[in-house]
Amino acid sequence: MLAIVHSRASIGVSAPPVTVEVHLSGGLPALSIVGLPETGVRESKDRVRSALLNAGFEFPARRITINLAPADLPKEGGRFDLPIALGILAASGQIPPESLESHEFLGELSLDGALRPLKGILPAVLAAREAGRSLLLPQDNAEEAALASRDDVLAASHLLSVCEHLAGRARLVPVPRSETPGDGAAAVSVADLSEVRGQQVPRRALEVAAAGGHNLLFFGPPGTGKSMLASRLPGILPGLPDEAAMEVASVHSVAGQPLKPGGWRQPPFRAPHHTASAVALVGGGSSPRPGEISLAHRGVLFLDELPEFERRVLEVLREPMETGEISISRAARQVTFPARFQVVAAMNPCPCGYSGHPNIECQCTPAQVMRYRAKISGPLLDRFDLHVEVPVQSGEVLLGSGVSGESSASVRARVLAARARQEARGMLNSALSGALLDQACRLDAASERLLTRAMERLGLSARALHRILRLARTLADLEGAEHLSQSHLMEALGYRQLDRQAGQGSVVSA
Repeated sequence: MLAIVHSRASIGVSAPPVTVEVHLSGGLPALSIVGLPETGVRESKDRVRSALLNAGFEFPARRITINLAPADLPKEGGRFDLPIALGILAASGQIPPESLESHEFLGELSLDGALRPLKGILPAVLAAREAGRSLLLPQDNAEEAALASRDDVLAASHLLSVCEHLAGRARLVPVPRSETPGDGAAAVSVADLSEVRGQQVPRRALEVAAAGGHNLLFFGPPGTGKSMLASRLPGILPGLPDEAAMEVASVHSVAGQPLKPGGWRQPPFRAPHHTASAVALVGGGSSPRPGEISLAHRGVLFLDELPEFERRVLEVLREPMETGEISISRAARQVTFPARFQVVAAMNPCPCGYSGHPNIECQCTPAQVMRYRAKISGPLLDRFDLHVEVPVQSGEVLLGSGVSGESSASVRARVLAARARQEARGMLNSALSGALLDQACRLDAASERLLTRAMERLGLSARALHRILRLARTLADLEGAEHLSQSHLMEALGYRQLDRQAGQGSVVSA
């Protein structure tokens, strides 16, 4: 007697199909699982036996062989408990085998037959739909699955409920799709930009970074508002469209951090501590899991106290900042996670923090300052489009009653308008390259001379030059200008303040 049950494995953010084949034959009672099962899967035979007996079913006193196909795909965790149990019941004639054909099943069983929640549900929901089958999963995963449900997801809390549904005695109701707001802007409460007093240049830089998806580095003495400014970025970013929101939700699902239905369209904002390891930042482990850069996919990765991170940890960011993905290789397999994120970082100018402070004298030696800043390599610094100083504000500015900055809502309106112009070109300005970059950033002769002088005097790399062009294109989009002007280039060059400190010149003039 043979029964076949459809299920899904979890590899990165994909959910490859797994066919659970259960065969009952003569011989001494035994149960064996083949098909490259890991420890958690091999232990399922004990959970399944207890769950079936406690739910009132008969456990066959036969030789039971369970094959998880394909045999070369690693299987892990308790996600195959439910399909294995249903395969045993179908092979022994306790439920109708034909009822299994149109469904896929996922779920870990407790010893009394209750279904426990799993990680990585969303990729399985999407893959099952593409295969033309409905997915039956634990009730505790229903809220997460509702983000992608189209009346093709069923949820149950107990093995008995699943069997009643398959036998046609008590049908399960499909999980309804969750109601989501138009663009997710108001779904999550975020801090408002109007709470920032003064700091006009950093505020402008934050708007530019949001409009074009550019990487931004704030530097200045402690307590000037660098972290405060960075935390206001989510409030001026547009909400995620359906496809991007589902990508983000899938990554969080695999990591065991599902998004709440009310805020799933909000771009993620991740702020790892500076003691984070390279694995915590980019992902990894014996069974690869997404790291902070993947959890920040389609959103913002905020690195506070940037030089306090270990240099080797920072260096692993360089490739994913360019490619938008991270590949983690292990002996048995390679897993690729999406990692298209926007970096916002903050740092002090020196170890004590007071270099350049108008009132407090810096206690650091030049050698100490040099070692501190050398923690950020040239290639990494090149990948920041904006280097902006956040200066000390006077007490008059900070305590001024009735004086508040522009709100996040009004800034966000300009960001949305600039993003619309970029969507018409097909991509964000921060991703422009090749022919598209040349077409979007045409320069006249005077502008070319200006950039040539800038490269010579500031020692700019080709990467920095291209980032200046992309930044200038965003400034033009914010103004609604069709072509780049020298004023856009001058402002873009003005945001490369750390390049100016390292180069031979200062502000470049035409």
